[in-house]
Amino acid sequence: MSGVRHSGDVRREGAVHQRLSGTVRLALDAPVEVAMELRHLVSFLAIADELHFGRAAARLHLSQPSLSQQLQRLERSLGVELVARTSHDVRLTAAGKAFEAEARAIISQMRKATHTAREVAAGRTGVVSVGYNFPGGQHVVPAALTKMSADYPDVSVTLVEQRTGPQLSALAAGDLDIAIVYGRPTSPEFRSRRLFRVPLVAVVGHGHTWAGRGGIPFGELARQQCVLFAREKSPAMYDAIQAAAEASGITLSVAHEVDDPSATAIVVSVKPLVGFASASRGLHIGSAVGGPRPAAVQLYDPVPTLDLYVVWRAANSAPLVDIFVDCIEAARPFQVPAYGRAESRVRR
Repeated sequence: MSGVRHSGDVRREGAVHQRLSGTVRLALDAPVEVAMELRHLVSFLAIADELHFGRAAARLHLSQPSLSQQLQRLERSLGVELVARTSHDVRLTAAGKAFEAEARAIISQMRKATHTAREVAAGRTGVVSVGYNFPGGQHVVPAALTKMSADYPDVSVTLVEQRTGPQLSALAAGDLDIAIVYGRPTSPEFRSRRLFRVPLVAVVGHGHTWAGRGGIPFGELARQQCVLFAREKSPAMYDAIQAAAEASGITLSVAHEVDDPSATAIVVSVKPLVGFASASRGLHIGSAVGGPRPAAVQLYDPVPTLDLYVVWRAANSAPLVDIFVDCIEAARPFQVPAYGRAESRVRR
């Protein structure tokens, strides 16, 4: 690196190497400490390759005196002679040969670090962490991953399935880069884009009187006991259910509370209760429950609906966030199954 200057004495901090003000500083295990500039290593390696000061200087576009001065500074910082030179011969000393291998490793690692930093800055490599809920996992993530893998094969995507509340908490904490959740967050720390609308369905056990019915007016829930969840787990879904109840002029009777969506299927399979799920999950409800599958029953008058959003931190300037959001946008129109769409009004 041209134009780099030693920035002062090196304070020993164990067997660590640091790079300060363009200078590579090496703190050794022995009582000797050295500070050297990368350009001195480059100059030394050119001499080691050419074994001729004139050719090495020409290769580096330096004068021979400048090259000699850089070698001398390097040797003084190390306290050893690296190159033996006579009027007829240039050769590496034993110390020089040993140092050559390590110097090449340092330069190689520096080039690798530079390349990696530039690739990450350009969004061509790195890791992006994505949270999603069930509809996101069914209708958004697969298509976005397909495009991401095709266009950016060196990017790793970590996936976490969670409800909306935990996702937004992880997003705010920096544990997630992107969240696919119900409802648009109101916090100014987030940015978002709407993806599609998701209707909710009722979930009942195989022996429930609603099982097998094509649709149920929401108001009939006034005569049922329900399975619900804490609002903080999925605020938008909770509010959509309660808004539909208010529009129907009823108050839901909550007999059981669950934290995990799959637990709803288990509870309604053994108790005559009514749970709630997205229409997307309704198509797969009960796949992990033994015995007859619970039934998903469409609700109407009104149809409770949710909007699915992709959300990210406004302060997150990582290129991979924008790239993954663009991959999601490229997946439109999303292949959402016709079953349970909000525009349908199924009656008995």
